[in-house]
Amino acid sequence: MRRTKNKLVAPVLKWVGGKRQLLDVLTPLLPQHIAAYCEPFVGGGALLFHLQPNTAYVNDINVELIRVYSVIRSNVEALITALRGFKNEAEYFYAVRDWDRDKDKYTTLSDVEKAARILYLNKTCYNGLFRVNNAGEFNAPFGNYRNPNIVNAPALRAVSSYLNNAVVHLTSLGYAEVLRALPKETFVYLDPPYDPVSDTSSFTGYARGGFTRDNQIRLRECCDELNARGIKFMLSNSSTDFIKEQYAAYPIITVQAKRAVNSDSTKRGEVDELVVRNYEQFA
Repeated sequence: MRRTKNKLVAPVLKWVGGKRQLLDVLTPLLPQHIAAYCEPFVGGGALLFHLQPNTAYVNDINVELIRVYSVIRSNVEALITALRGFKNEAEYFYAVRDWDRDKDKYTTLSDVEKAARILYLNKTCYNGLFRVNNAGEFNAPFGNYRNPNIVNAPALRAVSSYLNNAVVHLTSLGYAEVLRALPKETFVYLDPPYDPVSDTSSFTGYARGGFTRDNQIRLRECCDELNARGIKFMLSNSSTDFIKEQYAAYPIITVQAKRAVNSDSTKRGEVDELVVRNYEQFA
């Protein structure tokens, strides 16, 4: 791990299932020594930015998300300037949201413009919900917030500094492809789309296609492969009988997490989550 950490390095996007409020629980469960870190479903990157490892393999199937991190690393000042031009107004929001409806026009936008759009939509849409339809188009509604923090320049600059000063490999690939190429000394944290606890609780709309139970089974098989290769992993998922059965061969603990995203506000609050590890906790 890095000898000194910048406290300003923190998630720059809201993300469904983000682990920021679980950092105090997850951190003591990590291995004592981490030579390199991998997060195949990085999302908002709460644990990544908390640890700030010297070497990291950072991946997400969401191309737009990885583009945001790439632009933060390569052109943060231009990104900040672009963000300052966005307005917290409903009509303006929907016009920006519709940029990706015209595919030919969208391809002419610069990476900075595309990244600024995603950050703007994320900060001003309802509940910070990154959601796309079957065509891969952003479709979360306007959030109607009084004063969203669209331009968090200190955090953006701090994250840019970390991404430039560490060896961070940014990719947008399938998780299995990422895991196959890892060196043995890498520690892997897996935070996939969760197995739904009910028929109405599933949220996998951050990318087209969703994440089915067949995908969950394939992910568990990948964990078995990591284990056979001697690679340490920790995985978070929902506390369902299906997930418990899948990972019955590994130590499992239950933690309490706050659920902030649900169409029914009465169903938000603390819920059980599972943490699976293939190693013994170090003192």
